[in-house]
Amino acid sequence: MPYYIGDVIKDNRKLVARTPEQFRETGIEVFTETRVGTVDIKEQAVLTEDGKKLPFDFLVFGTGTRAFTPGIPGEDREGVFVLKGLSDAIRIKQLLQDTPCRRAVIIGAGFIGLEMSEAFREAGIETTMVHRGALPAARWDPELSRPILEEMERHGVAFLPNTLVTSIEPGSECRNRLNTSAGPLEADIILLALGVRPDVDLARESGITLGPSGAIAVNFAQRTCAENVYAAGDCCESYHRVSGRWVNIPLGDIANKQGRVAGSNIGGDPMTFPGIVGAQSFKVFGLEAAAAGLSEREATAAGFHPVSTILWGNSAARSMPTARRVGLKLTADRGTGKLLGVQAVGEAGAVSRVNTLSAALWARMSLEDVAYLDLAYSPPFGGAWDPIHIAAQGLLRKL
Repeated sequence: MPYYIGDVIKDNRKLVARTPEQFRETGIEVFTETRVGTVDIKEQAVLTEDGKKLPFDFLVFGTGTRAFTPGIPGEDREGVFVLKGLSDAIRIKQLLQDTPCRRAVIIGAGFIGLEMSEAFREAGIETTMVHRGALPAARWDPELSRPILEEMERHGVAFLPNTLVTSIEPGSECRNRLNTSAGPLEADIILLALGVRPDVDLARESGITLGPSGAIAVNFAQRTCAENVYAAGDCCESYHRVSGRWVNIPLGDIANKQGRVAGSNIGGDPMTFPGIVGAQSFKVFGLEAAAAGLSEREATAAGFHPVSTILWGNSAARSMPTARRVGLKLTADRGTGKLLGVQAVGEAGAVSRVNTLSAALWARMSLEDVAYLDLAYSPPFGGAWDPIHIAAQGLLRKL
């Protein structure tokens, strides 16, 4: 959606996977703009707020997430947005088209906030990011998130670290003024980019068990605690193949896979969802960033004894004019040598290397396995010894 707001994607219809009409053509009845009031698991019926009663043999919770709003006084003012769904993106883009906007403030420094900083700057809007932490992209090691900050600042994004917003009120120069611990800011548009939470109210109220993450607990077939009730997507948990724990990591590719598994099981073709390693990526201006597996903090919480290394290598053979620096962090368990996590940042080659190492995490490879992986060597894409090899061999020496 940031790419639609930033006019990279021109037509919002390209963001709609399937229209209600297309569903109906395949025999699937769709009720849009309809809120569910209650779900009666025992009676096997869904009751909508407008009085419809929909009996079911099987039920799937696919309620997704809701944007987290911290309860800042004034966060409901005109010009203050979250970016959760397509309707939010359309409203934001409409405001930018209809109303001159000179200044934007983004509260939060995660994926959406970072991608939206680029969209606002590409629109010529003066942009400030306010973050309660010291650096953006908190999941990444400071040595890797610092280049992300430098890239943002190079493109004109002001970053206010360790800053809290206390209230939002009418502005004098712009539509709104934010009162912060670092002083007042004025903005024509404010984006609350503080993450999401699983939308589980309906499931909880109907007696469905939630897991330790606060999302709906499911098994490998996507079945909940009720025999004929399933859940899929951002509202439910996934099995993490590295930590061995059930977690909630809301990503679209995970949701698609879980939905297929749930539907296949309901349709009589048994399937299991084998889990995730939490692979994720984003782009901000000219930088790629990606990660998979566990951070050091997550690894410690899961009972491992993590040891890490950070390597700065080249995205291509160093003799190639296209070679760019890429930073790669590997984390392994000191006792077993098992690969636990990876992070990468660079102008090129960061996502491809994390994708490779994501497969290694999925297969539960050791560092010794990774250190001599047979990779596709070609000077435009890497050296004979790839940064993956060099980082893994360096980390082996620290075990």
